Amino acid sequence: MSPEQIEQLLRQVREERTTIEQALQKFRSMPFEDLGFASLDHHRSLRQGFPEVVLCEGKTVAQVVAITRSFIKKRGPFLATRAEPAVARAIRRLDRRARYYADARVVAVHPSSPKRQGHVLVVTAGTADVPVAEEARVTAEVMGSRVERLYDVGVAGLHRLLGRKERLFDARVIIVIAGMDGALPSVVGGLVDCPVIAVPTSRGYGASFGGLSALLTMLNSCAAGVGVMNIDNGFGAGCLAHRINMLGVKG
Repeated sequence: MSPEQIEQLLRQVREERTTIEQALQKFRSMPFEDLGFASLDHHRSLRQGFPEVVLCEGKTVAQVVAITRSFIKKRGPFLATRAEPAVARAIRRLDRRARYYADARVVAVHPSSPKRQGHVLVVTAGTADVPVAEEARVTAEVMGSRVERLYDVGVAGLHRLLGRKERLFDARVIIVIAGMDGALPSVVGGLVDCPVIAVPTSRGYGASFGGLSALLTMLNSCAAGVGVMNIDNGFGAGCLAHRINMLGVKG
């Protein structure tokens, strides 16, 4: 929508030929910015409450920089996933507010006045699952959720989890991340009454088939209330957990 079209829409509102709600609906579907190699959805935050997230994997540094430069002009929160150190350095040169989380491979600009709400708990079976867990954690935090961590409590030593079960009971939504046999989400799902988001990871020996074994185990969970993300999809889990966490919070 061009500036002239926006002015026309506002004029119609002032002249009461359209309602404010109708005007807002038009703003929500305003067009994208065409960079030639990418189409940037600047109004996703109006529709979904958070700006478009940049997936750096598969893009050149120059492409990421061009996309990022356009987004950071908005001066709001920003998230770039699967970012290697060279990409992170390039983004930080554009905006010194940007912080690189190396374990998560995420570059984030947090809201200027962060107000984190609710309670998301991120649980891992092992330390090898932490990179995916950190991607989920940072995603949910930047979007506005309060997040806690409970790492390395897998079924190989179940007493580690049961000794901290009160932390499970306090959460509004739990992300459980596991590779190998992928059994931990089913265990957690059998203990709690909140939604559980299971994330299989590609960690494991040859017969894990790059996370496929854990994925199939989670899909076949005998515990109710467990939903499953794709392999290594920490970002997707963090986004979904935030949305669940915020249910009932919006006025």
